[in-house]
Amino acid sequence: DALAAVLPYTSRQFARAIVMPNLKPPVTTVAAAQAYRARILAALPAGLAFEPLMTLYLTDNTAPAEIAAAKASGFVHAVKYYPAGATTNSDSGVTRIERAWPALEAMAAHGVPLLMHGEVTTHGVDVFDREKAFIDTVLVEVTRRLPELRVVFEHITTREAADFVREAGPN
Repeated sequence: DALAAVLPYTSRQFARAIVMPNLKPPVTTVAAAQAYRARILAALPAGLAFEPLMTLYLTDNTAPAEIAAAKASGFVHAVKYYPAGATTNSDSGVTRIERAWPALEAMAAHGVPLLMHGEVTTHGVDVFDREKAFIDTVLVEVTRRLPELRVVFEHITTREAADFVREAGPN
């Protein structure tokens, strides 16, 4: 119902859009992304051209082979990182960045961008400090360990995040 309600407005204003994978169940495979893409295209109003740029949902168990398949698909354009429990439908998200290293390494090798929802869900971290803690404990390590990985630090809200992006390298 939400897709049918929103797509006409989106497709009238934009020729394409990054499609978030945080559905229930999450879009974790190329096959699921292909099926979701088909539903989007089927719901597209007549006469409108729109390209859904599909993404996969990164989990603790995302296999490097799935990343290779995503790159080969031609329609999956990125992988989305959600910290487990941080936002809408993020229960299947990454619990510890260490568990995602194989997938992240495959993303760097295949040139698949990482879209990051940047906050931690660590008990005791104030909600207003979650983004800064994410930078210090996750983002710095990802960019240090995989400098060739293209990273999009999404919907930032703090000066620290803006400074990090401004001072980061080209990826």
